[in-house]
Amino acid sequence: MARPSRSLDRLAGLPVSDEVDDIVARWQTERPDLDVAPLQVLSRISRLARHLDRARRAAFAAHGLETWEFDVLSALRRQGPPYQLSPGALLHATLVTSGTMTNRIDRLAEAGLVRRHRDQQDKRGVLVQLTDRGRGTVDAAMSDLLRRERELLSGLDEDRQEDLAGLLRVLLAPFDAGRGADAAQPGGDTGPQGSDTGPPGGDTGPPGGDTGLPGGEAGQANGGPRRPTSGIG
Repeated sequence: MARPSRSLDRLAGLPVSDEVDDIVARWQTERPDLDVAPLQVLSRISRLARHLDRARRAAFAAHGLETWEFDVLSALRRQGPPYQLSPGALLHATLVTSGTMTNRIDRLAEAGLVRRHRDQQDKRGVLVQLTDRGRGTVDAAMSDLLRRERELLSGLDEDRQEDLAGLLRVLLAPFDAGRGADAAQPGGDTGPQGSDTGPPGGDTGPPGGDTGLPGGEAGQANGGPRRPTSGIG
């Protein structure tokens, strides 16, 4: 039976076992013909994603924002002065349809967080720009978000966080490359909606769990973790 590496447990200084270990052990007992090693990694990623989703939603809500609002504001904020992008560039940054983006810009403009103005380089074009209020709001939300994320990572020192980031980068890079190829195809901006700060799902709700957890954690954005009743973690 595969168990977590004792050397890793000693390095991390954390308890040896978690619920994924129990799930993996049960699958190994019931289906010894299967190699369930991927669950050791991906079920933990899925569980962490749900905890992260709740932390992010709480951080954004504390500043009157929904996830999709933060996505758009942060895309503008990262550009630096004058904090503006074309609607098309925002589509690419947030992976939504043009109709969805138009609606989101309208709502943010009504809230005084962004404004539209003519592109001086292309009189037919329009740019979306952060207002001072929008910049202050996204900056405060980002600071709160990072504080909460540091708490989630508090069990790992900086070296181990860097190691983990490197390993996750290796896993994620092929998907990002594929996303770029999809975006180049007709209709490419209609792909999965996602957050530039977290897992796919964007404003459509928390990740749906580890591929089939009846009564699992999906949708528990405002409550504590619900123990899964079955599934793979």
